[in-house]
Amino acid sequence: MTAIPADLAAHLATGVTTVCRCWSVVRTDGVVFGFTDHDRGLVFDNIAFRPDSGMSAAAIQAGTGLSVDNSEAVGVLSDATLTEADILAGRFDGAAVTAWLVNWAEVAQRVVLFRGELGELRRGSGAFQAELRGLSEALNRPMGRVYQSACSAVLGDAACGFDLDASGYATERAVEVVEDRKRFRFAALDGFADRWFEKGRLEVLSGAAKGLAAVVKNDRLSSEGRMIECWEAIPAEVLPGDMVRIEAGCDKRAGTCRAKFDNFLNFRGFPHIPGEDWLMSYPTSDSPNDGGSRHG
Repeated sequence: MTAIPADLAAHLATGVTTVCRCWSVVRTDGVVFGFTDHDRGLVFDNIAFRPDSGMSAAAIQAGTGLSVDNSEAVGVLSDATLTEADILAGRFDGAAVTAWLVNWAEVAQRVVLFRGELGELRRGSGAFQAELRGLSEALNRPMGRVYQSACSAVLGDAACGFDLDASGYATERAVEVVEDRKRFRFAALDGFADRWFEKGRLEVLSGAAKGLAAVVKNDRLSSEGRMIECWEAIPAEVLPGDMVRIEAGCDKRAGTCRAKFDNFLNFRGFPHIPGEDWLMSYPTSDSPNDGGSRHG
């Protein structure tokens, strides 16, 4: 249970209180929002908490032990605060959330009631409903190595150790032609072989979709130029002239790691692990059963 500071506890003990709830939302791109259910704006921790957002929170449920804490927040979609376009674009996915009980007459008297992140967001009829996941939610995530033939690392992450920028395996270009926010055409994108970017990553660096990314499905080089198609459409408008970053693709195979990236020392897969056909095989009378390796 969260300990209540002595000054706030003394205020609550009077029976006539001036308390409200405040909460901040910090997106993964660093944008900060502050909300309060008080009728005036409040400021603390360098965050301005707005009273006109139409946002409210249900009672926070917290348990002892390792149970998962949860709550939810409800609000009205507003151009000045939370927009439907930003929610659809996934900009609030995984955003950090902190909720306080605050004495609005003396904001130094406050206590943190909840700390976690946004989970599932549902929208409709001009409003949204967001699940709040507590810090113990991380206990539900699988940990440890995955034993599989393919590499478990992400190209360029700490486990992979490959520097995409230093090696010239990524490029930044202005969009020339865009179709359905998922197909990008370039008249010239030289220096990269056909299908070089398949299974890679395309990130938008400027414009309305800045910061959004998608995985590359197809990369075709022809006499007319290059067409890069993503598996899913970028969830915001991308216009010709917007800058994008395109990173080389990795299919997680040992041969690709060795030949394309010369990074086999950091390969995080098990290429010689038996496959499903081997595991399901059984001895037969027309082949020697001497304990040696099986072929076929």
